[in-house]
Amino acid sequence: MRSLHKAFVRWDDLDAMSHVNNAKYLTLAQEARFEWSFYSHVSKGEYPGILEMVVARAEIDFMAPILQGGFFVDVELWVESIGNSSFVMGYEIKSGDKIYARIKSVQVGIDKESGKSRPLEASERAFLEKYLEVKS
Repeated sequence: MRSLHKAFVRWDDLDAMSHVNNAKYLTLAQEARFEWSFYSHVSKGEYPGILEMVVARAEIDFMAPILQGGFFVDVELWVESIGNSSFVMGYEIKSGDKIYARIKSVQVGIDKESGKSRPLEASERAFLEKYLEVKS
């Protein structure tokens, strides 16, 4: 299952080349990921899906430039795979049928006290499995 989030592209996201700066795509993905894993749960009085994680890796395929600010794009996200202490997420940033970017990131569960990776808890794994999209 995919999760859909609306993300606002600001005019100050544009750079000197008159398109959205490449680093801003990761910000759009981060905002959607945080909404997916935290805000949407807290607003309903639920425990966040996954709270203590860090991004270990991110890659972006730029499909088309975003040439303006002041509008919303859709950020779809899903889980591609789940490991012992990490999981891989996929994202598409788009508007209608136009895909601007495809992003993949690896998140790792972290023990806040030690700062080291830790195994995913059963509740986290159950949350992730709801969004697992296995490629055929």
